[in-house]
Amino acid sequence: MVDGSTRRAFIGSFTAAGGPGIVTAAVAPDTGALTCLSSTAGLSDPSYLAVAPDGETLYAVSETTRGAVAAYRVKGDRLEQAGPPVPVDGGGPTHLSLFAGHVLTANYGSGSVTAVPVRADGTLAPAASGVLRHTGSGPHVHRQQGPHAHQVQPDPSGRWAVSVDLGTDSVRVCALRHGRLELHREIALRPGSGPRHLAFHPDGERAYVVNELTPTVTACRWDAAAGSLQPLTETRVLPAAPAGDAYPSGIAVSPDGRFLWTATRGEDVLSAFAVEGERLRLLGTVPCGGRWPRALTEHAGFLYAANEHSGRVVWFAVDPATGLPHRRGSLEVPAASCVVFG
Repeated sequence: MVDGSTRRAFIGSFTAAGGPGIVTAAVAPDTGALTCLSSTAGLSDPSYLAVAPDGETLYAVSETTRGAVAAYRVKGDRLEQAGPPVPVDGGGPTHLSLFAGHVLTANYGSGSVTAVPVRADGTLAPAASGVLRHTGSGPHVHRQQGPHAHQVQPDPSGRWAVSVDLGTDSVRVCALRHGRLELHREIALRPGSGPRHLAFHPDGERAYVVNELTPTVTACRWDAAAGSLQPLTETRVLPAAPAGDAYPSGIAVSPDGRFLWTATRGEDVLSAFAVEGERLRLLGTVPCGGRWPRALTEHAGFLYAANEHSGRVVWFAVDPATGLPHRRGSLEVPAASCVVFG
């Protein structure tokens, strides 16, 4: 048992590929090291997680054909499910976030975003009519025949919900009114780029979209007052053309806004960038410490890569002068998919 002041990490995994469910781990503040405390089974494929601001409740998607979201109480070194999973009326939810008293899920399989109400006690109510269905397609024959919402999150102002759609090469800005998501604006990115995830700069005026189908990052200007995103420049995440598969996945920005990092599956590397005004400059790449890094998270000066195929979460210390990551350790978690902190 650990005391209540100990920081915790929560690791999602794919149970269909042998993952343990959700792992709770202790975080060593000086080294960033993770130590497994417990695992919680019962929910199929809890591939992405989000922690409530008070740290007392954890939310998890169930990335299945009939998608769902579940709430858990954080009880010391373990989790306790708080009510049954709630259907999201969407298939294959890959991401979730908290926004305006709701849990939002991005449903990749059905190309939609769902708003699930959160009760005062942190449990979940039925989604009712809170589903916004995307429309459109892209030029990639196999991956863009229809919409595929891959991420949804609030903007820094807390006014807008921003969803990234790989299938339609676009980012949608939405408002939430009376439990219903309403489309405010759709911003087109380069056709065939396959946007996957977006990260905001700490200044709240810039944003970066990592593109899965062409290994690049698109730097954008964000206008919170207008709820508008303006694409500016596009930068490759690799120093040379890849020899084989290269599918960027995770993206993170340093708290001081000086650096940005991405993870790329296939090449199995982390890329470091210097943020220079409205442009990015590639500083270099380092091995991710495993295979198929599905997610990348920055926390307290360390980077954490969830390597799905090798079943390992690897942490890196970041050089504060150069922004380059240096491997420090790893924790075995079969079919690991994401790491969040509470």
